[in-house]
Amino acid sequence: MTDAPFPLVPGSTIGILGGGQLGRMLALAAARLGFDVVILDPEDGSPAGRVAARQIVAAYDDRWALKRLAEACDVVTYEFENVPADTVAELTALGCVVAPGAKALAAAQDRVVEKSFMAEIGVPTVAFAAVQDSDSLAAAVAKIGAPSLLKTRREGYDGKGQAWIQRAGDAEAAFEKIGRQAAILEAPADFGRELSVIAARGRDGEIACYPLSENHHEGGVLRRTVAPARVTPATRDQAEAIAAKILTALDYVGVIGVELFELAGGKLLVNEFAPRVHNTGHWTQDGCEVDQFEQHIRAVAGWPLGPTQPLAHVEMTNLLGPDVEAWKKLAAEPETRVHLYGKGEARPGRKMGHVNRLRGLKD
Repeated sequence: MTDAPFPLVPGSTIGILGGGQLGRMLALAAARLGFDVVILDPEDGSPAGRVAARQIVAAYDDRWALKRLAEACDVVTYEFENVPADTVAELTALGCVVAPGAKALAAAQDRVVEKSFMAEIGVPTVAFAAVQDSDSLAAAVAKIGAPSLLKTRREGYDGKGQAWIQRAGDAEAAFEKIGRQAAILEAPADFGRELSVIAARGRDGEIACYPLSENHHEGGVLRRTVAPARVTPATRDQAEAIAAKILTALDYVGVIGVELFELAGGKLLVNEFAPRVHNTGHWTQDGCEVDQFEQHIRAVAGWPLGPTQPLAHVEMTNLLGPDVEAWKKLAAEPETRVHLYGKGEARPGRKMGHVNRLRGLKD
């Protein structure tokens, strides 16, 4: 770790907590800008570790490994929001700058805290109630009604850790399904489509938003994103105002993904936000002047944010499990750009890569 002020000069070192595909694409973006990257991940030979200058193979709570990371890096960021809060606290105590900060991580790790935070800053969400036990679950169902969606407060992603309550009598069975963990009960959103906005905030408070994307899921997993989404100027302005409120309230540095429900009449509700680069922003790799990964590196390094103008319409499709075996066919399609993550076993549902299919902006 050096005492060099921001902006970081080329040749500085950026640490990334997490060695998955997002860390891999962040490391590649950092290398283009002249930075070295150190990955901390428990998996030897992780996807990100294989393209970085160095990987520290250790658990996220290994204090010796965190000390090595802090000593090696000028700033540390993370590729997933379930990094233990104690890890960030330990790095901070060691004098390391971590971005995004602990406030964003704490909010994103607990769905009740996240929804409460958004209510406090005036960002609209569905109605919700906290659940700790059978009594609070019954009270929540009485307040929210049914159908409603029960989700674990922590972790759970791609449709995991959640269960629908179709009738009040289903509540206990749904609670059992999620392991009787602390949870949040959410009212359903009668939305026409899911949109998302990828936005960034720099160290100087500058905010830049990418065009909105329209997202399609299968089995709770993002399958396809189309961008720029066809939206009215009012919808665009509403989404950008929501993103700016969240970024400013969190004193955020880096890229954030905000998932939105579009209701009839154009009103937007926030589903959730992720304090990191986001799957629905992968289209920017081939569709924008500066993609979300470079933008994140620029922000955490204290550089000016890059332009977010679209260069093309893009349809991003996740390659799940055996989908990746079609790489040769996909690579032969002139309009298709292939991004593979360097993972091993192509298990069903595992994100192995994605493709971006490009069309002209006037199409």
